[in-house]
Amino acid sequence: MTGREIERKFLIKADFMPFVVRKYSIIQGFLSRVPERSIRVRIMDNQGFLTIKGIGNATGTTRFEWEKKIPVSEAEDLLQLCEPGIVDKTRYIVPASGDLFFEIDVFHGENEGLVLAEIELKKETEQFEKPYWLGREVTGVSRYFNSELSKNPYKTWKNTANEH
Repeated sequence: MTGREIERKFLIKADFMPFVVRKYSIIQGFLSRVPERSIRVRIMDNQGFLTIKGIGNATGTTRFEWEKKIPVSEAEDLLQLCEPGIVDKTRYIVPASGDLFFEIDVFHGENEGLVLAEIELKKETEQFEKPYWLGREVTGVSRYFNSELSKNPYKTWKNTANEH
């Protein structure tokens, strides 16, 4: 997949679990995580992926994304070359309005306690219903990027109790 990724990101403030239709285990690391681009290696259940993401626009909503499926064995090898800080999470899929859906990441390990929802849109101005369990929007806030969480994990943040 090559193109523009348009997504918005939110904290979670209430239980979303009754609405889950699927879930995936994800482990990912970063070969590069500079502000201009990140190169991510991911294993999602039994599939491997290599992803390159560009820098976001002014709102942080839109950025270039290139992704290619790779064999799990290659993803496992590449994870050994990643910079320190592996991100471990479970992703839950919750239907949203129309053909949209929320991807809700419940983080484990050093990011335990952080729960984020993302919704991918077709255009930045696309409207969607915001369920009651959706909290404060954090789109474009870099400390919530997975590439940042891998080097500055949630457990090291000060005042995390006030984040939700």
